[in-house]
Amino acid sequence: MHDERRRIEERVERLHTQRIKPAIYAATVPFEVEAWQAPGEPVPFEEAAAARYEPFAMGTPWGPPWGTTWFRMRGEVPAAFAGKRVEAVIDLGFVGDWPGNQAEALVHLADGRPLKAVNPLNQYVPIANPATGGEQIDYLVEAASNPDILANNFSEPTPLGDVLTAGDRPLYTFRRAEIAVLDEEVFHLDLDIQVLLGVMVHLGDHEPRRHEIMHALDRAMDVLDLDDVSGSAAAVREVLAPVLAKPAHASAHTVSGVGHAHIDSAWLWPIRETKRKTSRTFSNVTALADEYDDFIFACSQAQQYEWVRDNYPHVWARIQESVKKGQWAPVGGMWVESDGNLPGGEAIARQLIHGKRFFIEHFGIETKGVWLPDSFGYNAAYPQLAKLAGNEWFLTQKISWNQTNKFPHHTFWWEGIDGTRIFTHFPPVDTYNARFSGEEMDRAVRNYAEKGAGQRSLAPFGWGDGGGGPTREIMERARRLADLEGSPKVVVEHPDEFFAQARAEYEDAPVWNGELYLELHRATYTSQARTKQGNRRSEHKLREAELWATTAALHAPGYSYPYEKLDRLWKTVLLHQFHDILPGSSIAWVHREAEAEYARVAEELEVLTAEAVAALGGGGSRVFNTSPYDRAEVVRDGAGAPVYVTVPANGSAPLAPADPAHPVTVEGRVLDNGLVRVQMAEDGTLSSVYDIRADREVLAEPGNLLRLHTDLPNYWDAWDIDKHYKNRFTDLLDADSITVVEEDPLVGAIRVERSFGKGSKITQTISVRAGSPRIDIETDIDWHEAEKILKAGFPVDIRAPHSSAEIQFGHIQRPTHTNTSWEAARFEVSGHRWVHLAEPGYGVAVINDSTYGHDVSRTVREDGGTTTKVSLSLVRAPRIPDPEADQGKHRFTYSLLPGASIEDAVAEGYALNLPLRVADAAGAPEPVVSVDGEGITVEAVKLADDASGDVVVRLYESRGGRAQGVLRTGFPLAGAKVTDLLERPLTEDEAAVDGTVPVTLRPFQILTLRLKRAEVS
Repeated sequence: MHDERRRIEERVERLHTQRIKPAIYAATVPFEVEAWQAPGEPVPFEEAAAARYEPFAMGTPWGPPWGTTWFRMRGEVPAAFAGKRVEAVIDLGFVGDWPGNQAEALVHLADGRPLKAVNPLNQYVPIANPATGGEQIDYLVEAASNPDILANNFSEPTPLGDVLTAGDRPLYTFRRAEIAVLDEEVFHLDLDIQVLLGVMVHLGDHEPRRHEIMHALDRAMDVLDLDDVSGSAAAVREVLAPVLAKPAHASAHTVSGVGHAHIDSAWLWPIRETKRKTSRTFSNVTALADEYDDFIFACSQAQQYEWVRDNYPHVWARIQESVKKGQWAPVGGMWVESDGNLPGGEAIARQLIHGKRFFIEHFGIETKGVWLPDSFGYNAAYPQLAKLAGNEWFLTQKISWNQTNKFPHHTFWWEGIDGTRIFTHFPPVDTYNARFSGEEMDRAVRNYAEKGAGQRSLAPFGWGDGGGGPTREIMERARRLADLEGSPKVVVEHPDEFFAQARAEYEDAPVWNGELYLELHRATYTSQARTKQGNRRSEHKLREAELWATTAALHAPGYSYPYEKLDRLWKTVLLHQFHDILPGSSIAWVHREAEAEYARVAEELEVLTAEAVAALGGGGSRVFNTSPYDRAEVVRDGAGAPVYVTVPANGSAPLAPADPAHPVTVEGRVLDNGLVRVQMAEDGTLSSVYDIRADREVLAEPGNLLRLHTDLPNYWDAWDIDKHYKNRFTDLLDADSITVVEEDPLVGAIRVERSFGKGSKITQTISVRAGSPRIDIETDIDWHEAEKILKAGFPVDIRAPHSSAEIQFGHIQRPTHTNTSWEAARFEVSGHRWVHLAEPGYGVAVINDSTYGHDVSRTVREDGGTTTKVSLSLVRAPRIPDPEADQGKHRFTYSLLPGASIEDAVAEGYALNLPLRVADAAGAPEPVVSVDGEGITVEAVKLADDASGDVVVRLYESRGGRAQGVLRTGFPLAGAKVTDLLERPLTEDEAAVDGTVPVTLRPFQILTLRLKRAEVS
């Protein structure tokens, strides 16, 4: 047989594209269109309905960046359309090849009810099926002219990322607004050809099935009447029916499809636009559910449900109905799809608590899995946190973006730092926006790593980020692929069903231990430093407010615990932990608003904490310690004078001066407090840090070396830091001035000022305090660089086989060598409050109050000693998507802690991030809780969310070993129960014995206790 593949394939492609697709809408009549440009921010429907509209013609430009244009569309279904399926077809002037991040609209009926959205790949609105003719149509269409920030593949900075800089030039040209007849036979013919072509082109040339489909398509095109596509469509479909009816092989892979619409809660648009995106997409989804009984839609992010509930009650009611019908599946159980590395442990617990509770309260559904497809890596505490929230499975996707190493599994058990395992899946289709194309189905089978053991994988399908979600075209492709030779089998089902079947067939799946590190997007640990600092400080201020509000509620008559305010503030912080806000990868508008929100949160929490402390009574100065560790350190009194005090963990003490063992001395550029001696070089670096207690030099080379690197990644500027950044740098060794700024027996401090680059300045105050080996480096930066990253290096004289970095509820160890490509790929990593390096008998910690990114490297010196270097990533200067990212002023502190154990690092990490509070208080009760037992760390103290008055305490083992101890309360204790994260008892057994609670923890175990107060007569 002659090879005619090229002729046939080109023929089918042309006829399909140029003749069949244009015939899907057989007849059309135009709407009468009028327009009104809303001034400024979006307005309610009622205001738009009352506005004055002007005539509007197709082909007219519309839509300034971030604007809202309302279109009134009126028309009548012609009598000739009677008996046919009639739809409105609207093309706002869609651009590009991505259906999100551009123009989109929500169509309302005249009474204000949202009907359906219009998106680039979902342009229709149902009118009647069948039509009777004469139907009157009156729509009000709220159209958003969101700019295409992704234009030109992120190759250039753009001012479009903020309404303040975007200008007012119209972005789109309205193309089409018509009442149209959907020719259902042609519509289905189009999909028949789509599916067969998709299967065919991904079969090998040697496959008989490929040639069978090709010749069937060729014969079908012979039947197509080019002058009457509609009239011949049925006959063409008959020719194709036999090849569409051939069943899949018995051993064919099964793809479990679930409708999905990944909607970033903010990214290339502000939060206010996400509120509208959710309403549009959810309108589409509920409309599709009415049309397809077998459709199931999985939707995460309780925050987005709440927005719809509060702003679009009609859409909310439709969601509730779809949930009842089993077609809408709440998943994920988190407030938002947060970043997987940067939120603190308690914050991730609250993500799960607030998300799960929302779905229980509003739908009576307890979600079973964590749905996080798009975060930039996943911390190793997730398995335990997920299980403690009542979850059975975990879904992710992003690790497929690895730059160097291919992740070896798609279905596996993920084991966390404490040993907890959770069943995890990683869809081999390699997208969370699947559309059941031939390419995707082929990729799902080829990629699947568990061949021969597992038989199925998951495929979330639908257009995300405002693209409108799943479409009828995707559903039709899924139906055709349900049992088709040459393709995996496709079944649309609930993700819980997929995970149950996947686990049943592969119970002995392989185990992956530790973090799921993404070998890409490593700069998200550093970009937009003020956003990250706002999150860190908000987390600690929330801890502080909850502790002292609990103390006041227990001991201050008349004080009322601020449940509603704390709940609202937590949700604000949780929202901003979304995986494109906290990582610093959003447009300028998002981060400008985030900074303002964090400032508001800090102000409110300061008031709540002050009110709680004041409720305990006034009459004298006391020091309040929110840290879970006893502290003996220097604090400033009301006049700013240093005072050395000792304060119990989670408690308070009078502001009564104590005498430290050794005073601080300052001689030239040397600070000495009897524990450490710090010498500063003429260039402002630390030339020596001598640990007097251990009688050893800490530094192998000058410390606190500020190094400015060129930082232009290959792509994704705000997201990525590529390894070549190390090759070009400037050490900042020119000091403008070095000045002793404090010389007190309790505090010695030297200030170093530097100017560099394009007008940037750094002022650092290096201080040593009595009684503490911790060396603080308070840093003020006025930053005006572009495409640079600033790092602070501490090369220590320690041969450390690994570094330990704090993560959520524990720490993780990473090798300091690069024997394998997996280790070499971790050239930039994340950590929370501290990084620790140690050799047997000695350790050093580097502590911070707001940064996350760092790198650890080691070299062997000519004398045979080993230098292990920790470099903190302080601030970056990417220009895409925010051209002004990180520009301006920053203030933060990082510290060097010589002679530190892991427990020292934990304690000082809390201390630096939870400064002692001095307030007027006549007296204060015993701490709400205190713990005896090394390694047992209290993370949260609060009242139970159900307002019962019970006290909830969350603690964990923080050293990485077993721990035993006793928890005591500062109030009469009637009983204690171990609970899950949602404060529900895990057993009926009482945990309390004789008014105390014995505690036994495995390494890094998290324990939540619910403490019932005894009634006092």
